[in-house]
Amino acid sequence: MVVKAVFFDIDGTLLNDRKNVQHSTEKAIQSLKEQGVFVGLATGRGPAFVQPYMENLGLDFAVTYNGQYIYTLDKILYQNQLPKSLIYKVIRYAGEKRREISLGLASGLVGSNIINMGTSRFGQVVSSIVPKRMAKTLEQSFKHLIRRFKPQNMETLVTIMREPVYQIVMVATAGETAKIREKFPHITITRSSPYSADLISEGQSKIEGIKRVGRLFDFSLTEVMAFGDSENDIEMLSGVGIGVAMGNASETVKAESHYTTASNNNDGISKALAHYGLIHFDTEQSFKSKDENFNKVKDFHQLMDGDTLETPRVYSLKEAGNRADFKAEEIVEFLYAASQGDQDQFKNAVLDLHYAIDKAREKVQSKEHTETPLVGQADALTDLLYFTYGSFVLMGVDPKPLFDTVHEANMGKIFPDGKAHFDPVTHKILKPDDWEARFAPETAIKAELDRQIQKSLHKK
Repeated sequence: MVVKAVFFDIDGTLLNDRKNVQHSTEKAIQSLKEQGVFVGLATGRGPAFVQPYMENLGLDFAVTYNGQYIYTLDKILYQNQLPKSLIYKVIRYAGEKRREISLGLASGLVGSNIINMGTSRFGQVVSSIVPKRMAKTLEQSFKHLIRRFKPQNMETLVTIMREPVYQIVMVATAGETAKIREKFPHITITRSSPYSADLISEGQSKIEGIKRVGRLFDFSLTEVMAFGDSENDIEMLSGVGIGVAMGNASETVKAESHYTTASNNNDGISKALAHYGLIHFDTEQSFKSKDENFNKVKDFHQLMDGDTLETPRVYSLKEAGNRADFKAEEIVEFLYAASQGDQDQFKNAVLDLHYAIDKAREKVQSKEHTETPLVGQADALTDLLYFTYGSFVLMGVDPKPLFDTVHEANMGKIFPDGKAHFDPVTHKILKPDDWEARFAPETAIKAELDRQIQKSLHKK
């Protein structure tokens, strides 16, 4: 599939546990931007928190407050304020239940010092290093701690609510979500933390925000790749074309995603983008060519074979024969297309090809060969590559978009488990059941060739 836009959750996804963006992620975003892919954020955080990442990473847009506030660096695309009457009711409810809350303004979260601490850099780091086995004990301690705090001054919030409020964050454990929903049936409650709930307008979510951005920037959900790790990411990850769960996500989030990558501390974003052929992921053991097409094919073989060779070596005769078979099939297809369906002409063309092969054999056998087998193989393959580019030159066709389409189709042969499947007898790569519908390249190749023809006609 063609990916036109990529969205990242922030905490636990774009940021590692030290609250930094990994260098590999920065490089990946730069590569996506250079390819013309839109890159944005989809987060429960507010625009004030998001702004530095927008500027430093050169992002295109941000879906903040779980879809309630969407903007670019230049303008606000969409904003949906919570009704004042609802805000007032929630404030009163929180006061009665001794529940701390904060109001999400464009300038940031205002209200609870406890929530401010929990959403701060320090609080997030502490939360990330707490062992999972201690989470339940910590949750119980957290409840007792809240009960001992001096009740929050709700009258101050009544004054603050005069400003536009886009989200309410309430201190509440996961077990209390149902009670809040029962009290306020016409709001959406989502969670990105075990200790707080985000309250937004009914029908709003990250994926609804992404839909809105797509309508403005001309892409559909099927053309979106999204990354996340929390409960409030599930709808987004399951609803886009490719939903990627971080390795640090819960099992529930992973089960609802199309693919699970490495953690937010272990280059998870760049590894997943490379897995789907959108970027080339460098490792210390792997060399990178200046030929990006080569790098893409190398990523494909890394994915399919589990490894690639990093030191030049000679093909055995059997291996060379297999590679030649692949090329021979494509040459015959080339001749069939040239015959335009005329079976007699096609048959004669194949006979001519047999004659050409015999003539080439005699020519090669008559020559004196002083080069090593490695040099001979590399020289022949380079000439094949040069002849192929020459064929495109004489056709007047730019092969780069076509190559990208075929590459995407080949990367689409990965099954939902994130692995390649092989025929047990022939060891040929198998295609998922939906491959033809989602990835078969012929339609996209035709559209690109039509575009190139129209572009050339306009120049005349």
